[in-house]
Amino acid sequence: MKKYLVQFKPFLIFIGTFFAAYILLTLVYKSYLNSFESDNIDGITAVVGSNVYWLMDVFNYDVLIQKSLSGAYLEVWYNKHYVIRIVEGCNAVSVMILFVSFVLAFSGKLKMTVLFILSGTLFIYILNVIRIALLAVLLFRYPEKVHLLHGVLFPLIIYGLVFALWVFWVNKFSKYAK
Repeated sequence: MKKYLVQFKPFLIFIGTFFAAYILLTLVYKSYLNSFESDNIDGITAVVGSNVYWLMDVFNYDVLIQKSLSGAYLEVWYNKHYVIRIVEGCNAVSVMILFVSFVLAFSGKLKMTVLFILSGTLFIYILNVIRIALLAVLLFRYPEKVHLLHGVLFPLIIYGLVFALWVFWVNKFSKYAK
C-alpha cells in the first residue's frame, strides 16, 4: 500500500488540493449568497448586469436591464423586447471557482500563481459579460436558436477557453512545467 501512495503521491496531492480548494471556495460563495434574501439579486450578479448594460450601451444598443418584479433576476430588454434574464448562475462565479481550484492544485511560485489566478478570473469575468451581451443580441435576432446558443455554443466557448488557460498554466508556470 505504501508503494502505491508513494507512486501516486503527485496525483493524490493534486486531487486533495483541488477538492479542498473547490469545497472551501464553494462554501464561502454559498455563505455569501445566503446573506441575500431569496427575492433579492446578489451583488456580483448585479455588477455583471451593470457591466452588460455598459458594454451594450457603448455600442449604442437600445438596452434596458432591470430587476424583475417576479423573481431574483435581471431582465434584459433589447430593442424594447424582453430577450433574456440574468440569474445568479450567469455571473460565472462557479466557473471562476473551478478555474482557481485547478490552478491551486497545480500551483507554481506564489507570485505567479496569484497573478495568474487574478488575471484569469478577470479574463473569465470579461468574457462572461461579453457572452451575455452577445447572447442578448443573438437571441433577439434568432430566438429559435436558444438551445444552440445558450446551451451549446457559449458554454463550449467559455469552458474551452478556461481549459486553454489551464493547459497554458500547467505547461508554462506550474511546478510541473518543464
